Amino acid sequence: MKKIIVIPARYESTRLPGKPLLEVSGKSLVQLVYERASESRLADSVIVATDDRRIMDAALSFGAEAVMTSPSCKSGTDRVFEAVKDTDFDLIINVQGDEPFIRPDMIDLLFSVMENESLDVATLCAPVADDNEYSNPNTVKVVLDKNGFALYFSRSPIPYVRNGNTRSMLYKHIGVYGFKREFLQQFVSMQKSRLEETESLEQLRILENGYRIKVLTTHYDGFGIDTREDLQRARLILDRKVM
Repeated sequence: MKKIIVIPARYESTRLPGKPLLEVSGKSLVQLVYERASESRLADSVIVATDDRRIMDAALSFGAEAVMTSPSCKSGTDRVFEAVKDTDFDLIINVQGDEPFIRPDMIDLLFSVMENESLDVATLCAPVADDNEYSNPNTVKVVLDKNGFALYFSRSPIPYVRNGNTRSMLYKHIGVYGFKREFLQQFVSMQKSRLEETESLEQLRILENGYRIKVLTTHYDGFGIDTREDLQRARLILDRKVM
């Protein structure tokens, strides 16, 4: 199977305009994510998919392969599909461009499982680290069934902890998705669902249409960059590692 990593990068962001080009430790977010993704041992190709010339030029400047996509793409997944629709890749991993702490072994875990199991789509989760993550709406929580498939994703703190003895059941979603090519094409053709629009979580479109999402559990103390506070926190962490 041919395998590709696509990093969708959009310039416009409500909370952090120009987010992919914001710098952390002397590099843009999109460069940090690209460099992490490029360390994958299983990917045949890594590309940046964007609708903005500034991001395109930045990606080319640090040696990335990049493609321009339509500004009419409504989501990162739509952008990923447009980038690969005329290619022959069988497995596509969507690594969101605001995940500078993503590790290549996490990406390869998705590739490996999807190549060896009959799955349409898979993603990652990690144990919730603390009460702040659990209550933070920017940290998406996921509840799993006993076979590791998603029951639900939410920005709310789920499951509700009533007696304090269920800490081991609390998981945060990590913004990386693996798709079989045929299912990715099917997914982007589905209409937006009510739950998706309510929570602003496009993976809920899959669940609401009756499909299953395999969720692989890994250890991960990183986070996505959603706010100015996240950006400052990432700078502090990565600056310490560079020193």
